[in-house]
Amino acid sequence: MSLDSDLIVDRRRMRRKLTFWRVFAVVVAIVAIGAVAVTLAPRDIFVPGRAEIARVTISGLILGNRDRVESLERLSKARGARAVIVHVDSPGGTVAGSEELFHALRRLAENKPTVVVIDGMAASGGYLAAMSADRLIAQDNSLVGSIGVLFQYPNVTDLLKTVGVQVETIRSTPLKATPDGYEPTSPQARAAIESIVMDSYAWFRDVVQDRRKLSGEALEKAVDGRVFTGRQAIELKLIDQIGNEQTAIDWLAKEKGIDAKLPVRDWKLASRLRDLSFLHLAASAVLDAVGLTSLARRFEDTGSVQALERLNLDGLLALWHPPVAN
Repeated sequence: MSLDSDLIVDRRRMRRKLTFWRVFAVVVAIVAIGAVAVTLAPRDIFVPGRAEIARVTISGLILGNRDRVESLERLSKARGARAVIVHVDSPGGTVAGSEELFHALRRLAENKPTVVVIDGMAASGGYLAAMSADRLIAQDNSLVGSIGVLFQYPNVTDLLKTVGVQVETIRSTPLKATPDGYEPTSPQARAAIESIVMDSYAWFRDVVQDRRKLSGEALEKAVDGRVFTGRQAIELKLIDQIGNEQTAIDWLAKEKGIDAKLPVRDWKLASRLRDLSFLHLAASAVLDAVGLTSLARRFEDTGSVQALERLNLDGLLALWHPPVAN
């Protein structure tokens, strides 16, 4: 019996030691991967304290994004960032997400000289974000504008009649959950949605008037919902200058006293850990290799779940949506 007891005790000791060394190996591996990332990829990582111009990129659909807001707040406090160049290439997105980004960039511009360079497009919510900067620069053929708000929903009433399906709905009040797309939209429901759209549009219009110093006929022409080329936009005072990133650097040097020879480095709009997406995956692989498979799966899933959450769009959009030819 004593021999069996000693064997059990020895096995427990070995398990504790093995667990300790596994955890130690994970920590060492993650630190090593991080060190290699910083060493091998200096152009993709903004180094705090070093004098540089930060480059921020806004592209694709604009949705609400807490990580992006927090990253911009960190940038506003980064001592090494002497100025910021924001590249915008976006058709817009949700009204709430675009407003969130606009305010985050405005807070950044209050602390750092900020210039926006419009690459392919800054339409609707993308233009709202662009207006946060001290200076707006676009290429000759960039698309700018589409100032307005859109609310779309599918109505499948006729389709349901064709297939013989009728959806029954019991509402607490006539306007609850309307329009729903399963029945013709009532005049009251349409009026309610129109009031939301026009209220948001009025807010958007006021921002354009304030940020671009437009009024009267010039304002009405700029905010009629059309999209303009860079050449047209400069005539309408929706942008300040035709050019590119070098144009932005020259303006920062002339107007803000920023050294034009400072390197321009990318500032990643993500949480601190996800600034190194391959580090996230590598750490998961290390956890798997040392036998902590369940923890590795959880670590891996955090990225995929957050990516799925970002696919959600609300009903009220500030989005350039050109018609599709039949």
